[in-house]
Amino acid sequence: MKQLIILLNSLLLAFVLSNCTSSIKATPSQNTALNSISNSNASEKKEGAMQKSLDSWLKNDWEPTVSKDKEIQKKYMEKKKEVKTKTSIEKSQKSQFIDKENKNFTLQEYVDKASAYMKAKPNDYNSSHVKKVESLPVIGK
Repeated sequence: MKQLIILLNSLLLAFVLSNCTSSIKATPSQNTALNSISNSNASEKKEGAMQKSLDSWLKNDWEPTVSKDKEIQKKYMEKKKEVKTKTSIEKSQKSQFIDKENKNFTLQEYVDKASAYMKAKPNDYNSSHVKKVESLPVIGK
C-alpha cells in the first residue's frame, strides 16, 4: 500500500511539473507600472548610465591610451593598415594597431595593459578622490 501511494504521488508530481514547464510565458502581473520596470517578455534590453559611461570610457580613453604603448603593441596587438582619404585628391596610408584575433584573454594581459595605462596617465594625490574623502570632517583628519 505504501508503495502504491509513493507511486501515485510521483506520477502526480511528474504530471504537475511537466505542465508547468510547457506553459506559455506570461507577464506575472497585470500591473502596468510594474511591467514597465520588469517585463518578463521584454524584447529590447536598455543599458544603464553606468554601462554607457564604462563603454564610452573604454572606447575613448582606455583603448587609445593602451594601444599607444610599444610593449603592448608587440605582445598583444597586430598592425593593420588602413587607407583614409584626407581630401578627394590625396590619399594617405595610416597604420593602426588592433587586438590579435583568435587569442585567449589572460589575466597577465589585463595587468600589462593596466600598468601601461597607469604609466601613461599617472594619478596624483592632489586630484584623487582619496584626498577629497580624507578632507571630510568625519572620515578625514
